[in-house]
Amino acid sequence: MFSEKRSKIYNYFTTFEGYHIVAFFIGFMKEREIFMEKYIEGNKAAWEEAFDKRDASWGADITERIQKEDYPFFEKEMADALKNMDTKGKTIGQFCCNNGRELLSLVKSGNASKGVGFDIAENQVAFANEKAKELNLPCIFEAVNVYDIDDRFREQFDIVIITIGALCWFENLNRFFEIVAKCMKPGAVIVLNEQHPCTNMLATEGDAEFDPEHKMECHFSYFEHEWTGNGGMYYMTLKNYHSKTFIDFTHSLSEIITGMCNNGIVITGLKEFDLDISGGFSSIDHRGYP
Repeated sequence: MFSEKRSKIYNYFTTFEGYHIVAFFIGFMKEREIFMEKYIEGNKAAWEEAFDKRDASWGADITERIQKEDYPFFEKEMADALKNMDTKGKTIGQFCCNNGRELLSLVKSGNASKGVGFDIAENQVAFANEKAKELNLPCIFEAVNVYDIDDRFREQFDIVIITIGALCWFENLNRFFEIVAKCMKPGAVIVLNEQHPCTNMLATEGDAEFDPEHKMECHFSYFEHEWTGNGGMYYMTLKNYHSKTFIDFTHSLSEIITGMCNNGIVITGLKEFDLDISGGFSSIDHRGYP
């Protein structure tokens, strides 16, 4: 009798506690959904603002360079990798394509049959579509949050490229690579060219921690994750300005690799270089830092 009563009391309390745990979890998830919506909307606004404030030179050379050069707008290491791939007649996708110049370059130089680029900034996508028409290249650009890419693009791409400055805009790389993997045909190839995560430990000009006499000194944790800023997109505007607030995220090498592996992407090669491709840490080039 005692054991039966005790069992009923125990079950009552576990149910009661479970209710609160579930309620807390639902509340947390709701708050997270609101945060996700706000940070994505904020980043979209910041990128569109940067494009509106862009320097006159930004994108002005796209048409001429694509017509006259092979694989312009790619770093040498990325261009070399793409040249060694069979891109002829292939469909290529790019996630976070910016103003479209890289995808347009690859479709033209690699003689691909089609290119599809995704970016959240509507004005940049409109610009990219104009350039595609001007160059008469089979490329289309979609203004969309990558997380919202629909089934029209399921198993559409033979090759996917992801270039510098894309991964930092996604809080959850597992979710990001889930979308990417769904868009890839069976046997498709993905080429990722990104800034090495170790540079996230260094301060850049404009940071309070920046010391021009000790540029290689580490100031931040390798595992620091979330950053909020109003410093604008200097590489587009070529001037400093107080921008709309944006949030970006740093990811460790293990996060990147695990995000890919969790979604069935087989990694067949990994190369590290002792030079910076972001333009922010040229002082560490060829000095033993990846």
